[in-house]
Amino acid sequence: MCLIILAYKVHPTYQLIMVANRDEFYDRPSAPADFWEENPLILAGRDLKEGGTWCGITKEGKFAALTNYRDPQALKIGAPSRGLVVRRFLESDDSPEKFLEWLKANGGKFNGFSIVFGTPLSLFHYSNRGGFGPLTPGIHGLSNALIDTPWPKVKRGVAAVEHILGNKKRLNPLELLQCLHDEKIAPDEELPNTGVGREWERLLSPLFIRSSIYGTRSTTVILLNESGKGIFIEQNFNGEKEPWMISIFHLEGPNGKKGVS
Repeated sequence: MCLIILAYKVHPTYQLIMVANRDEFYDRPSAPADFWEENPLILAGRDLKEGGTWCGITKEGKFAALTNYRDPQALKIGAPSRGLVVRRFLESDDSPEKFLEWLKANGGKFNGFSIVFGTPLSLFHYSNRGGFGPLTPGIHGLSNALIDTPWPKVKRGVAAVEHILGNKKRLNPLELLQCLHDEKIAPDEELPNTGVGREWERLLSPLFIRSSIYGTRSTTVILLNESGKGIFIEQNFNGEKEPWMISIFHLEGPNGKKGVS
């Protein structure tokens, strides 16, 4: 993921609301979200190059989503894929607290990343670039820096979700999906300086990114109540304005059922 907006314990029905965009090079192979054949408890997309994932949930209500920390000067060649961090949490029996200890001991092996993880009742954040702990109730934004770093896209994403939640108690997931399809480029004076050059800072500044080689590959909405019951919706893109695939999964707690359209 490259933009995650989380509304945590702010809605009367859903303890966890996530809206997120995954940005990636178009030629990096990946599989859309589905229940994994080798582990049907896990619902997630798949990076077909390294085997990890950027975002996923389990039928027991475990959740994790990760963003890369943009710092090209500190890139470590040969480091393990950051998507394996999300996969490890979803596959393990670790509690969020135990997994946080694993992150503290092992997070430095990976290139820069930030992750939110846990259950609808107990969410944590961690970055191997600094900062960790329980996530406080509220609406949080995470892009390619630390959580709640006020980049323009983070501020616009948080404001869009705040507007939707403030106006409607009965949520329309499609409205949440649409709110991250904003392609407005941020003014130069508001751009961060992450070491990729001004042209790339502009290209990466919208909520929804589109270029000839790189852009938003998927938009995901997750709504979970305190027992892990809810809905997972994913739109997949191929550099076009309209999605080529929309998948909808309904979770019914430990006996979760899948519905796809």
